[in-house]
Amino acid sequence: MTMEMILALGILVLMIVLIMEDKMPFGAPPLLACLLLVVSGLSTVQQAFAGFVNPSVVMIAGFMVVMAALQKTRLISNVKSAMVSLVNKGSYRSYGLLLVIVMLGASLAGTGATGYYVLILSLVSTIPYSKKLPTSKLMMPLGFATNHPLLPINLALLFGVTATVLETAGFHQEISMGRFALVNLIMSAAFLAWSLIAYRFLPDHPIADASEDALAGTGFTAMVGDAVAGVLGSGVSPFVFIVAFALLTSTCATFTGSNMGSVYIFTPIAIAACTSLGLNPTAAAIAVVISGWNGGYMPIDGMPAMILGMGKYKLPEFWVFSVPMYLIRILALCAGAVFIFPM
Repeated sequence: MTMEMILALGILVLMIVLIMEDKMPFGAPPLLACLLLVVSGLSTVQQAFAGFVNPSVVMIAGFMVVMAALQKTRLISNVKSAMVSLVNKGSYRSYGLLLVIVMLGASLAGTGATGYYVLILSLVSTIPYSKKLPTSKLMMPLGFATNHPLLPINLALLFGVTATVLETAGFHQEISMGRFALVNLIMSAAFLAWSLIAYRFLPDHPIADASEDALAGTGFTAMVGDAVAGVLGSGVSPFVFIVAFALLTSTCATFTGSNMGSVYIFTPIAIAACTSLGLNPTAAAIAVVISGWNGGYMPIDGMPAMILGMGKYKLPEFWVFSVPMYLIRILALCAGAVFIFPM
């Protein structure tokens, strides 16, 4: 491990500690971390602050403006009224029904649809506090639910990326779209089950007032990928092999904010390792690709960051829900991939 890697990791740890301390305004720790990357010479100003000016951030800002306008319309007003009605009923059944409704909506919007999760988070943030069903018990489950279609009918992005990386690696076997969708459905079902269990652990408090990353540039990501591929060796079981790469890919996507970049770094490694071991790489490719959009246990980028800020959670509260959710989803995803696409 080089000195650059050590410094980058040190800055990352400092940022996490500052977020946990909750003594600085939301958003200040990431800004400080970016500044330290520049001061230490680990990156240029453009690299360090790229996350604040990239197209995704501009797009989210645009959606926020659009959502503010849409909330004045009759349609959104009716949707919000229906959600408020369920919240006012205040039952566990209402909580479960809200989860199912949002996950059904995700079936039409598609996995990772920015406009959809911004819409749901915006609606939840404006619902008045109710002791019967506090909005702090809704922000995390409903926010993450936007990434889990209950009816896997709009998975073109994930299916396309999986097919592309397999073909690039020289593996041309046709993948069944139906079986691919079933893998994703197993993960969504696991998420729903955890969310229903986690209800009792979520905090009770009001939440509303009345493409390129600097860490990856140090070579840390590639170093970890090579190390994991070597440590696993030829004696590891296919399931453990896939879980290791899914955890690695989703973690790197979480900390770098680059879902596609992490997928394209680690999926080829997983495919090549499977091929050299005489294993069918389809299950590994599917699990690793889908895992790239299913990290989220650190509120560093996109939806998780919005959930933490808009829900006014402390980091430990966020972790109580998100860490088990993350592990349950990954294990379900990998088990489903191995079962449906035997290696």
